[in-house]
Amino acid sequence: MRLSFATLIFSLTLLSACSEQPSAPQSQPIPEVDVAQPIKTVIDQWDEYTGRFRAVKEVEIVARVSGYLDKVNFKDGQAVNKGDVLFVIDQRPFEIALKSAKSRVSLAKKELERGLDLRKKNSISQEEVDQRLSEFEMAEAAYDNAKLEMEFTEVKSPIDGIVSRDFVNAGNLVNGTATNATLLTTVVSISPIHFYFDAGERDFLKYLRLDQNNQRESSRDVPNPVKIKLQDEDTYTHEGVMDFVDNKMDQSTGTIQGRAILKNEDGFIVPGIFGRIRLLNRENVTVLLIPDKSIGTDQSRKYVNLINQDNQIERRFVTLGELHTRELRIIEQGLEEGDKIVVNGMMRARPGATVSPVEVNISETYSH
Repeated sequence: MRLSFATLIFSLTLLSACSEQPSAPQSQPIPEVDVAQPIKTVIDQWDEYTGRFRAVKEVEIVARVSGYLDKVNFKDGQAVNKGDVLFVIDQRPFEIALKSAKSRVSLAKKELERGLDLRKKNSISQEEVDQRLSEFEMAEAAYDNAKLEMEFTEVKSPIDGIVSRDFVNAGNLVNGTATNATLLTTVVSISPIHFYFDAGERDFLKYLRLDQNNQRESSRDVPNPVKIKLQDEDTYTHEGVMDFVDNKMDQSTGTIQGRAILKNEDGFIVPGIFGRIRLLNRENVTVLLIPDKSIGTDQSRKYVNLINQDNQIERRFVTLGELHTRELRIIEQGLEEGDKIVVNGMMRARPGATVSPVEVNISETYSH
């Protein structure tokens, strides 16, 4: 009886298990993603380069006569004007030389005048008169040279600008010879100021083509506008114009040098500062803009995710332009105005997956 009862319980349990139907798997909800059409707008296009500021004028101040440095008439780093006396070399030896040269001129003049009188009386030959004339001219030249050396004892700034420190202190002997002149200091101009940068060969050819097609005049011919920002600035607040493009490519770097000039009336920018420049490419260009965060990377290629007519994700490779704002990127190739791109929910947007698109207007979200 015990065996029969146990067998009955087992049979009922097995029958109950066989009669249970397997539960149907629950269907996964279709993920939602935000999609939007690119913004079509008209903008001015700019190209960006890095470079450094350099002074329009930079002068090395050297001694032009030899002697002991007597005075330094400036404070290190101060503003100076053209003609300001920066250094004074001991003038006493040059004053003596000037007086001596002046005396020789006076004596040679008297000798020449006396010779001319004697020549009228036929008391001396014309050859002797010519000799006295030559001596007078040589004395005058020596006097002019002594006068010039006396002027050189006052070392003046040839430009307006900012002076560096005194490289030689008062009391030291300085050399004024042409081959080994002592460097005393430097002076750089501040306003206006130049900005130098290098552009690649491809960009240079682009500008040539634009000029050839009457889409943008060459910076060699017109002062195309530029905007510059410093390292600690977020916006391009310093405005200027192009004023020079070099006459050849640098074969070692494959670049050509360009230069802009801008006002620096407050003297805030000093030579040597690093900056980033925007050079006008073309005006009134129709472009498509999309949020920069909606762009993905597949190795070296950039792509966006699109929604097709069946609400499936498609990957589209694109060619990027510059950032138009902090958040909007120009798309040069790969998109059309009516395309619907995924702007939110990128992690759910896998190629081939079906999604539930929610259309948004990025023109209202992003200012451009």
